[in-house]
Amino acid sequence: MTRAAARTSSAGVRGSCSQTVSLDDYLALCKEACDDEIARLYGDSDAAGGLRDLILDYPRRGGKALRPALGIAMCLGLGGHLDAILPTAATLELYHNAFLIHDDIEDESWWRRGEPTLHIDHGIPVAVNVGDAMLSLSLQPLLDNVERIGLGPALRILRAVSHMTRRTVEGQAIELDWVRSNTWSLDDADYLQMVELKTSWYSFITPLQVGAIAAGEGPDRLPALEALGRHLGAAFQITDDLLNLRADPDVYGKEIGGDLWEGKRTLMLLHMMRRAEPAHRERAAHILAKRRPTTDGEAGLVELLDTLTRRGDLSATGRAAIRAFCTAQHVSDPKTFDDIRWLHQLMLDVGSLTHAKRVAAHHSRQAAAILADLDWLPTSHHRDALAQLVDYVHGRTR
Repeated sequence: MTRAAARTSSAGVRGSCSQTVSLDDYLALCKEACDDEIARLYGDSDAAGGLRDLILDYPRRGGKALRPALGIAMCLGLGGHLDAILPTAATLELYHNAFLIHDDIEDESWWRRGEPTLHIDHGIPVAVNVGDAMLSLSLQPLLDNVERIGLGPALRILRAVSHMTRRTVEGQAIELDWVRSNTWSLDDADYLQMVELKTSWYSFITPLQVGAIAAGEGPDRLPALEALGRHLGAAFQITDDLLNLRADPDVYGKEIGGDLWEGKRTLMLLHMMRRAEPAHRERAAHILAKRRPTTDGEAGLVELLDTLTRRGDLSATGRAAIRAFCTAQHVSDPKTFDDIRWLHQLMLDVGSLTHAKRVAAHHSRQAAAILADLDWLPTSHHRDALAQLVDYVHGRTR
């Protein structure tokens, strides 16, 4: 990227100070500035086996660049300069995409932003290395902060990012342990604590806080932003889990029903396990303990065999022989499409989706109330963008 291009994208975000823009336009301007900063960090040459293009793969696929936008809006809304927050915004986006790459591997996910996940396209070793490279690259902008905003604020941002990283991996560890130990005796409070650690800190709390720090604000502003980010994170994650079950795949960009295939402990799945009749709960636990298919093809094969058997085109003996041959390397049968459909229907029957929407709406309202009470955040188009982001999260819950 040329210096002229960098100035153009940065000017676009700065220009939003003087004119009203839609939320989509605001996010697009922030994303453009952040993507340019990431490209600048790595440089134009790539003598490392195509690593540069792989690093830019997930960012280029789309996404709203929500985390950089939160930091930029808070910084500019408090009178700060884009140059003061842009390095940290790039760090947040690098962390986010590195977490996505590693998370996709851990969850055995197939799709990300409408395309095959990086490990499906390039293999697990390459994907792990790309995620590691992004985490390594994210350190340089934090060093650049010393020159941009001074040593004191730069160290405060470094501490905030360090705290964010620890909280995020702790949340991921909790979720993975629940799956590994087949734990289901969990309530809403357990889920919300995990979400605060895994999602709220790196997606909302830290972006808001580093934006304030970059603008020169003191520690007294941070508790309110932590509360705002905590509620936003809860509403956002619950809604994302809901969208995972019912969204348009082309719009959502991830595999529909993936959380059920993975056995993730979502708010509605935990609610279902508490509210279902004992026999249904036992069947659900049996299904959720199954492994997910290794590929779309394996899941499709199971459904095809089931369909042929039901129609009488394949005997039960023939079906069993084919399944035994295809899954000889596995210790258990995978989940099937019928399993996933049955789980989804059970969640509907016991009111789990309605419960999740109600909880998400509550946290959205709490976030809106906290933002409205931030009397130290001046009225501006940047504050308006933050309010629109809260409305966006709330709108997704309807």
